[in-house]
Amino acid sequence: MTATVNEAPYANLGPEQVLAAVEATGYRCDGRLLALNSYENRVYQIGIEDESPLVGKFYRPERWSDAAILEEHAFAQELAEREIPVVAPLATDGRTLHEFEGYRFALYPRRGGRWPELQEADDRLWVGRFLGRIHAVGSVRAFEHRPVLSVASMAEEPVAYLLQHNVIPAELRVPYTSLLDDLLVRIRASFERAGECAQIRLHGDCHLGNILWTDAGPHFVDLDDCRMGPAIQDLWMLLSGDRMEQALQLSDIVEGYEEFYEFNRRELHLVEALRTLRIINYAAWLARRWDDPAFPQAFPWFDSPRFWEEHILSLREQAALLDEPPLQI
Repeated sequence: MTATVNEAPYANLGPEQVLAAVEATGYRCDGRLLALNSYENRVYQIGIEDESPLVGKFYRPERWSDAAILEEHAFAQELAEREIPVVAPLATDGRTLHEFEGYRFALYPRRGGRWPELQEADDRLWVGRFLGRIHAVGSVRAFEHRPVLSVASMAEEPVAYLLQHNVIPAELRVPYTSLLDDLLVRIRASFERAGECAQIRLHGDCHLGNILWTDAGPHFVDLDDCRMGPAIQDLWMLLSGDRMEQALQLSDIVEGYEEFYEFNRRELHLVEALRTLRIINYAAWLARRWDDPAFPQAFPWFDSPRFWEEHILSLREQAALLDEPPLQI
């Protein structure tokens, strides 16, 4: 069941509803409520009487089916049961997905930590080992209700949305569409060079913001974008700097990774293709969420010609990178 939306997806979700939803699962709230940084969903830290605070994630209405959300939960629990540091949802009476006044939500234990910098080889090895373990589990079976990472879902469909809804300024529409036609040819060529790549269950959005670091090491959060795809999708977003720096970082990550799961080096052909797909999809994601008041407030520059000029420039830079040889490790 999804929420009835009048003004915006979360128009009917306020502090009172959040606390009442949590108490409906059997917890007693102490009144403390802190909104955490999240745009796709609404996420709160909720104080619980005589216990540690919980984190409540209220799913964006109509984005996922119940079956897709439950697959996310099952994957997180499967990883946690194998002592892989992934924050899994809490079960109440055997249920991890709850509903209150039309909003679906899940509760999680609060796990603190800081964003990792991965400046040291030992830290990169550590993250690589855990990603190898995640993918070893992810390769055992396929998702049935989660999406598959593809050129269609990450580029063709988003671009069609942008054009259909006239999001791109009229004076930039022709250069944008011409550039996208060229990029799609190069992206498909990258996938052809990579050849047949195993499609496994992935974290899907494994950037540094979704890894929290403590003295005990890293733990992974937010499997909201988990999906089927090539393993490299969970590795490339951890890289930064110039090609030499990225190659060094990736070498360390893969060294740790291969202690638990074999890395297909042909997938290195996909790094810039996947980066390009993410840039394309990001613009459409902002456009699709523009009716949510949180988005114009957080991204006020999005509906300006300046954004689209810079967006096109970024994509032109990617066109050049797609012609370069893959990283070497």
